[in-house]
Amino acid sequence: MTKFADLHIHTNYSDGVQSPQQVVEDSLSCGLSCIAITDHDTVEGIQPTMDAAKGRDLEVIVGIEFSTEIHDRDVHILGYLFDRKNEKISEGISLFQNARLRRIEKMIQKLEALGIDNIKPEEVFALAKSDSVGRPHLAALLIEKGWVKDMRTAFGKYLGENGPAYVPKYKQTPYEAIALIRQAGGVAVLAHPMITNKDELIPSFMEAGLVGIEVYYPNCARNVIEYYEGIAKKNGLIMTGGSDSHGDFKDNTFIGKAMVPYKIVEQLREKCPGKTT
Repeated sequence: MTKFADLHIHTNYSDGVQSPQQVVEDSLSCGLSCIAITDHDTVEGIQPTMDAAKGRDLEVIVGIEFSTEIHDRDVHILGYLFDRKNEKISEGISLFQNARLRRIEKMIQKLEALGIDNIKPEEVFALAKSDSVGRPHLAALLIEKGWVKDMRTAFGKYLGENGPAYVPKYKQTPYEAIALIRQAGGVAVLAHPMITNKDELIPSFMEAGLVGIEVYYPNCARNVIEYYEGIAKKNGLIMTGGSDSHGDFKDNTFIGKAMVPYKIVEQLREKCPGKTT
């Protein structure tokens, strides 16, 4: 029987809303054999998910999703199978997390200027399971305190990229993220290239050490998937995939909506420059 993996899942340790326990239960219920926890700029949700899966028929592999930027375009880099305790990657993650904390403080200041004056930074930080605090945590407080009715309104009215309280994230370049992942013994994959829309940069990412692209992604037309299959085959890249599930926070996707055969995990392991964890 073919085993399947979902290699792009977020928990409530970053901007997902599901606990590690809920992620494990949903993964098992849809027949997955392997998942990767790829929280934004943190690895703190991985061990709790591994603990929740202990004794169950589910493998949990190390992952992360780094937010990067190049040519004024967001580019997300997925890292897999690296050493979570590596000093350099730990330093890189800490830099991101500190920037996230300062970003929330700046957004609260902007909200105060708009008359929303009853939200404190420590309240937002308390909602996050880790230091990877983000806009969904701030949005949850806007809902709780009655300023908006739901997440969609919070982002549309205040926190979206064109909103009056928006503050850009700190970002490194894709090349820096790829280097961090590789020197920690892991492999780097370009997340959702159909959203990034910077295909011309893929060769330069490969020169930096990129080994795969996320071909199988939720809600993509068949011709889009075939287009990226072609790019992957032409360049010898591993074709990964995952749901990018954030729980109810993200519409139209859920754990297992996009998955790949387990052989993809084996291919990623073969490309690791160092010991995996």
